[in-house]
Amino acid sequence: MPIKYIGRTTDFKGKTLWEIVGNLKNFGIGRIVVRSRFERYPEPSYLKICKVEALPNTEARKVRVWAEKVFRGRKYPGLVKIESASYKADYRLLHKDEEEDYCKEDAVISLEKIKLLPHTIPYPPLLKEMILNECRARGEEVTKEPEMEMSYTRSRDGLSRKARKDETPTVKFEPGIGTPISPELYANVQRQ
Repeated sequence: MPIKYIGRTTDFKGKTLWEIVGNLKNFGIGRIVVRSRFERYPEPSYLKICKVEALPNTEARKVRVWAEKVFRGRKYPGLVKIESASYKADYRLLHKDEEEDYCKEDAVISLEKIKLLPHTIPYPPLLKEMILNECRARGEEVTKEPEMEMSYTRSRDGLSRKARKDETPTVKFEPGIGTPISPELYANVQRQ
């Protein structure tokens, strides 16, 4: 009779952080731990354990760890506390022989790789027409197309930032449908 699994499947592979640090001398302080989920990126992502603290028995599989975090080649300033994700069976300990090769300093992201997002973008067509009609009704002369200033959520990774007015953005946001996955669906659509 075949085995039938019931319940949710998981993409995690590895051990929990508690299983790793609990079996190491000095709770693994100074050792490198890698989260398997972040190994899909070409840049190195790892945690260097600095301090470990056990939690009460009510949360048996969790542990509180302070670590130096490097995500996609960028080192976070200061120590990062890992507690809520420590129960996930997604961590693996790097062997001491692998640590030097895995944690190369030349993989750090340079400023050229940071995306510069545009400071302003054109209004959507209908809203632009409404703004132009309002300006004409007030008797103002329109010399340039109206643009709206963009507001972005600041990411803690710092992989992108808003371009200053004197900088040219490396990413462009343009109105339209872009490049569709199925261009045959838009074959008869006429652009204006």
